[in-house]
Amino acid sequence: MKFASGRSSGKGRIVLCHKQRRLTRSGIDFASSNSDGIRKSRGMDLLRNFIPILFMHLRKDFLNSRKWRGERSKEKRMSSGLSLPDNSSGSNTNSTVIYVVLSLVIFSVIGAISCCFARRVRQGIVRELQSVVTSPAPNVAHSPAQNTVQIWEIDAPTMEKFLREIAEERPVRFTAQQLYSFTSNYSAPLGSGGFGMVYKGQFPNGMKIAVKILKRDSDRQAEEQFMAEVGTIGRTYHINLVRLYGFCYDQYMGALVFEYMENGSLDKYLFGKKQEIEWGKLHDVAIGTAKGLAYLHEECQQRIIHYDIKPANILLDANFSPKVGDFGLAKLCNRDSTHMSLTGYRGTPGYSAPEFLLSNFPITHKCDVYSFGMVLFEIIGRKRNAGVTPSGNPDWFPQHVWEEYRKLKLEEMTRSCGIEEKDKERASRMCKVALWCVQDSPDERPPMSAVVKMLEGGVEIMPPPKPFLYLNLLTTRGNSKLNLQQARTSSDYSTCNEESGSYWYKKATSNLEV
Repeated sequence: MKFASGRSSGKGRIVLCHKQRRLTRSGIDFASSNSDGIRKSRGMDLLRNFIPILFMHLRKDFLNSRKWRGERSKEKRMSSGLSLPDNSSGSNTNSTVIYVVLSLVIFSVIGAISCCFARRVRQGIVRELQSVVTSPAPNVAHSPAQNTVQIWEIDAPTMEKFLREIAEERPVRFTAQQLYSFTSNYSAPLGSGGFGMVYKGQFPNGMKIAVKILKRDSDRQAEEQFMAEVGTIGRTYHINLVRLYGFCYDQYMGALVFEYMENGSLDKYLFGKKQEIEWGKLHDVAIGTAKGLAYLHEECQQRIIHYDIKPANILLDANFSPKVGDFGLAKLCNRDSTHMSLTGYRGTPGYSAPEFLLSNFPITHKCDVYSFGMVLFEIIGRKRNAGVTPSGNPDWFPQHVWEEYRKLKLEEMTRSCGIEEKDKERASRMCKVALWCVQDSPDERPPMSAVVKMLEGGVEIMPPPKPFLYLNLLTTRGNSKLNLQQARTSSDYSTCNEESGSYWYKKATSNLEV
């Protein structure tokens, strides 16, 4: 729309001409209200550009009008020779009123159009958000189905609390009635132990779970285990750690809700009658377990020490991917802490580090490294180390591995364990890593991040010192503290550097050392 002023033929008055014009910008027709190509943002740009043009035309018309009326009044007085009153002042006042009113009308129209644009944009955003909220999630992998279904039906304060809990990685608190429903009245037991019973269940969306019902006792062990599990694994998420979905705790029961592991624990595949896993897959299980422990020790905000690493606590999912579970003995500690203060023995005999038995060394996260080394021996030999008296027993497999390594006969030993030719190099490498992990001194044991590198084969493993010196010293002398101090100084570990790992490995220069 264009406003123009001028003189009409034969009449001395202002003519306001309305000329409809098709205004386009970037090829978009803004004159047609039915055009599907109109865009709100470009329409607003046009209005912003149109306002200065409008004021320019109004000002020009106003000045031309005053000039033209002054000239006409002068011509009339001169032609008549009479002194007539000058009406230009009143005419100018009327003209100004017209322009003011016209400007107000135009601004009102522009404001109405702007409000319509803003309202339509806001309604579009609301519709998109509602469509996202109400649409079903394609795959909910780690959230209880009942909460997922009901989440959009609860009020805003509850939603904010839920989001805060997710941000803080807190597990969900279930009721006893919910667990009763999830497990179909606890109809499918999976196993039992000193802690209680484990039952199979599923959320309403079909996702399978494992519900551990803790046994109540008088010495508060169940309460301690409950707090240890929720306080440690409830803070973490890693592909090689069992996920804790939630818990239930009241005056009648305590329970933990975990993800369900289809293939159970590693021990039944190592020591059972049917050894269904090939050794290459067991090698992957060892690396995955090491990555999970490295996360607990080195990547969490607070270091988590498991204290009970053994095949029974390494669980396997449908694809035989390992996940470390059972954090009932776990403890949190600050990264700058040099040791932990414990009131009693922790772990399982045969896997526990020697510092639990003797007071010479502090209790640190290197206890888990020792236990992992014992697990590696069991993966290689597929026989239990626990329950066998190591001292003076040539059949104790970890001692046998050291003797064969000293004789440079590791490959022959692995072949006698049923490991195929294609896996002998990885098996020999695993033997060296295991010997490093079970060193007497915690300082000599590599951190789990270094263990991962050594198992994966990207580095050359340094020769490990002789392990298990403390066993021989304990059988020959009575002063365990003095003897272990002697064992501690029997090898030079002063150059240990966990950051560089140079004490345990070096970068391979040619062919990878196994």
